[in-house]
Amino acid sequence: MKKLRLRKPVLFLLFLTVLAPIVLYTDKLGSFTASSSKNEFIEDVSTLSFGGENRKLNLLPEELPKTLREPIGIVYSDNSSNSVLGSGEIRDSVDELRSVKSTEHKARALSATDDENELQKENPIKQVTGGLPETNESDGIQKSKLTEEKESGEGKEDAEKQKKSGQVTNIAADKMGTKNDQQSAQTSGKIDSGESSKNKIQRSSDQTVMPDARVRHLKDQLIRAKVYLGLGATRNNPHYIKELRLRMKEVQRALGDATKDSDLPRSANDKLKAMEQTLAKGKQIQDDCAAVIKKLRAILHSTEEQLRVHKKQTMFLTQLAAKTLPKGLHCLPLRLSTEYYSLNSSQQQFPNQEKLEDPSLYHYALFSDNILAAAVVVNSTVSHAKDPAKHVFHIVTDRLNYAAMRMWFVANPPGKATIQVQNIEEFTWLNSSYSPVLKQLGSPSMIDYYFKAHRANSDSNLKFRNPKYLSILNHLRFYLPEIFPKLNKVLFVDDDIVVQKDLTGLWSIDLKGKVNGAVETCGESFHRFDRYLNFSNPLISKNFDPRSCGWAYGMNIFDLEEWKKQNRTEVYHTWQKLNQDRQLWKLGTLPPGLITFWKSTFPLSRSWHVLGLGYNPNVSQKEIERAAVIHYNGNMKPWLEIGMPKYRNFWARFIDYEQVFLRDCNINP
Repeated sequence: MKKLRLRKPVLFLLFLTVLAPIVLYTDKLGSFTASSSKNEFIEDVSTLSFGGENRKLNLLPEELPKTLREPIGIVYSDNSSNSVLGSGEIRDSVDELRSVKSTEHKARALSATDDENELQKENPIKQVTGGLPETNESDGIQKSKLTEEKESGEGKEDAEKQKKSGQVTNIAADKMGTKNDQQSAQTSGKIDSGESSKNKIQRSSDQTVMPDARVRHLKDQLIRAKVYLGLGATRNNPHYIKELRLRMKEVQRALGDATKDSDLPRSANDKLKAMEQTLAKGKQIQDDCAAVIKKLRAILHSTEEQLRVHKKQTMFLTQLAAKTLPKGLHCLPLRLSTEYYSLNSSQQQFPNQEKLEDPSLYHYALFSDNILAAAVVVNSTVSHAKDPAKHVFHIVTDRLNYAAMRMWFVANPPGKATIQVQNIEEFTWLNSSYSPVLKQLGSPSMIDYYFKAHRANSDSNLKFRNPKYLSILNHLRFYLPEIFPKLNKVLFVDDDIVVQKDLTGLWSIDLKGKVNGAVETCGESFHRFDRYLNFSNPLISKNFDPRSCGWAYGMNIFDLEEWKKQNRTEVYHTWQKLNQDRQLWKLGTLPPGLITFWKSTFPLSRSWHVLGLGYNPNVSQKEIERAAVIHYNGNMKPWLEIGMPKYRNFWARFIDYEQVFLRDCNINP
């Protein structure tokens, strides 16, 4: 019986020793295959079961795809969404995983234990969304891990199997890494471009800061304040009106004559803030937008009307200033005339009078009643002449200024150059029976046009009402062959020019059978015939081209021999008679000049003659410096106070302000 009792425990122990390993082994296989099933892997990719023990995947951002050993499952993230490897790639990874020994997994786990312990402290989501590593530092980490694995005592076969098992994952990870690199490059490019564009915008905004921003703001505040003063709701609030008017006075004092922020006083900021607060109160009192808009429109209309009136007044005053003789220039001829008649006849004569009719010399024709202007023309020409002795100046003036003009050049002789001063009254051949313009200038209709007030108001263009058009001196340029019968060529010059270079080259220019050598003034759409002539009249439209280029009076070389052959003076007379009622062109000498020398004008180089210094503030310094002659055509003459200061010095440097007659008349630069 005892033996039977002993056999049962022995058999039980034998049973346990035989069956237990089988059960344990089958349990391991079951747990391994169960955890490796495709469905479970897809559902939970973050864990794998090894020997009944669940282990987390190593989500190490430092691991490059080239050194990853097992297909643990690669989670890829970009800026838009997270993605997992495709099912086909996962199936290959699982099949490869089954061929790997459990010792390999243990070695893999041991080699990553230290890094894993450190990374567990970080958020695993952050590790995943961080993307694959891109820096060279991660390559160094992977190389150190490979060295540790080789030194762990594993055989060459194990290492080769590990390489084989990582190939699938390497291919997939390489693809994903390439995508990630491209997207990260695009993202970084966008960020860089965004930052650069922001910097450009910031720089441009810094550059476009207006220097008068606060001045504009203060002016806008005054406009808003005027609007509130005129509104019904605010007018019923006397305390607010009093405060608003006080603020307006403060802002007006702060503004003063300031045109930029640097001109404002230091207290301007405080005034601006105080006014802004007062305007905010007004906005609360008056919230009717329709009333504000109505008031603003009324202010705008009133401002436009004031602007129109001021423009008209400015035009009138400018014309008046251009016509009015300054005190000094009125004093000068009186002072010179008194001195001239105190001289004896021999002292009143000019030297070298035998040169006046010598055609081999360089002759200038200047018709003027302005002594100072004529002096500048002569002085500037002589100072730049290579041989002043060969230059002859023929000055024609009126009876009122004849003695004064002679006295000036007697007292201030132009060096070796020759001077002739003539009185237009001495030209007995120039009378109304010969010259149609003389007859027209003395007609009742012309006197009515100039001296009747009601007529003056009806003409919008005041420049045509300048009294210079009544002067025969202005029309004397059409009678050069009669004035200089023995000369072949004459250079006609206006009295508002300054000569800056030697002009002798003009006499050697071949005009190719033309009468007039002049600088053309037309551009793309201006200074053409249609600007000066009335092409609605059939007489003009049939005979001339509206697109023909205009040219400038002021410096013109005239071939008097060709003039006589082509009988250009008679052409001038014919058209003057046709324009008796001023329907073909307005008053002036340029329109009849364009007609008289139609198809008989030779264009000179623009460097000979630069215009616009009497009306255009934008004539370039380079143009002025290279020009042989600069012309102050326009109302802003350099001898008037309205003359442009930037151009005045070119004219004033040819006047000796220490001259006794100028000091006596208080004429200063």
